Amino acid sequence: MTGEIIRVEGISKKFGSVTALADIGLHVRRGEILGLIGDNGAGKSTLIKILTGYHQPDGGSIAFEGEPTTLKSVVHARSLGIETVFQDLAMINDLPVYLNLHLNRELTHRPLPFLRRREMKRRAREALDSIGIGIPSVTAEVGMLSGGQRQAIAVARSVYSKAKLLLLDEPLAAMGAKESTVILRLLQELKNRGDIAIILIAHNYGQVIDVCDRVNLLQHGEITFDRPVGETSVAELLELVHAEYRLEGGHRPPSGIPPARP
Repeated sequence: MTGEIIRVEGISKKFGSVTALADIGLHVRRGEILGLIGDNGAGKSTLIKILTGYHQPDGGSIAFEGEPTTLKSVVHARSLGIETVFQDLAMINDLPVYLNLHLNRELTHRPLPFLRRREMKRRAREALDSIGIGIPSVTAEVGMLSGGQRQAIAVARSVYSKAKLLLLDEPLAAMGAKESTVILRLLQELKNRGDIAIILIAHNYGQVIDVCDRVNLLQHGEITFDRPVGETSVAELLELVHAEYRLEGGHRPPSGIPPARP
């Protein structure tokens, strides 16, 4: 790991009278995967939308590759190398893999507006092979692939666009063990390359411990925990979240998290 890709300090955001984020501090280094965890409503989605330029923060500062930066829009953030893969993947199931990989980046024969299909197929295969994604054919329709394969293609599309910071919003949600293994292997491969920083939002703490370098816990719009995964455990993360519920007098653990053992 050779330097920070992004650092945010004092980031805050309100929507009317509701405080979504309060004094957020967060950083990620090149070659690092940061696990961002927290219950629904903790502020994870708002933070991601600020990092993608979709929302403007009410306060605080952002530095990208060491330079103070105002992320003016999603287009501006992408031009810097900030890419996001949301749960809906933003892919077209009726199109083949190679066209999905080139969405809004199609290659054409200038000045004629004809697609350079052969070259796009070649580049798509090269991009998938470079990060170890085993898709049999780049001409297969995306809708015919498994959930894990579709998620892998969405990640590959971001990497292909030369992302420096990759934001993954629940990439393993609703996936079975076999499909999750595809994505976890892909994340490990990207980490081994060492040229990209990743923020992974996840509810499965075991997967966070397995694949991430550090973990941040977001509660009530604040980062309340920041530690290398080697210095924490699934049990500790569960206890931190359950302790919050006990303090609030709650009787129900967060969604998707098993009850704490007595």
